[in-house]
Amino acid sequence: MDTGFSCQTPLIRIIADDREQRSGTIEALKVLEDVEVFVQRLALGDYEVEGNFLFERKTLLDFTVSIQNGRLFDQACRLASSPKRPVLILEGTAGDLATSGMRREAIQGALITISLFLGIPVLRSQSPKESAQLICYAAKQMRRISVGALPHKGKRPKGKHRTQLQILQGLPGIGPAKAGRLLKTFGSVENAISARLEELKEVEGIGKMTAENIRWIVSEPESEYGFQNADLDL
Repeated sequence: MDTGFSCQTPLIRIIADDREQRSGTIEALKVLEDVEVFVQRLALGDYEVEGNFLFERKTLLDFTVSIQNGRLFDQACRLASSPKRPVLILEGTAGDLATSGMRREAIQGALITISLFLGIPVLRSQSPKESAQLICYAAKQMRRISVGALPHKGKRPKGKHRTQLQILQGLPGIGPAKAGRLLKTFGSVENAISARLEELKEVEGIGKMTAENIRWIVSEPESEYGFQNADLDL
């Protein structure tokens, strides 16, 4: 009885972002017999798998840096609004966090936002080789579950509009009505979270304080993250 992930045709098609060439993951993917890898620049994510999954790979240290410099929330929102299924791979061991100084609570808070509120699954891997295997396994399991009928490209289980509204409601002071106005005004989640303070204040129901809070949460690092302990057991 075959209980493994045996190779079947057609090969799993993976497009890897060219900025990942030094990660070791691309080379690990290329040695897998059932995978074909194309390297090119991706506008979003690090690995696009069969036009269905969009994997973002971050080392644990990169993850903490993105929290500190305020890039994580913006990037996660753009991933969540993608028509492809986003997945975040966190690569490394708890020991890699020793030099980050990031508090355990700060990392856990970021993981809660990404997984629970933005709906992005978070997978853990210890090495580039394991990251490559996770990407491949995900594609194979999707094929098995769908029995050859993968979801149409560009479709998500939930409507895109509904998903965008849920993402915007994660911003401070934004409920369903204000989220709808933000989306109608700016056209996309990405444009809304990138809007300038004065542009946000022009949206009905978005006062100065709410606009300032939005700009703060999407662009400013949280100073209280500090450089204390990094005893996170992920």
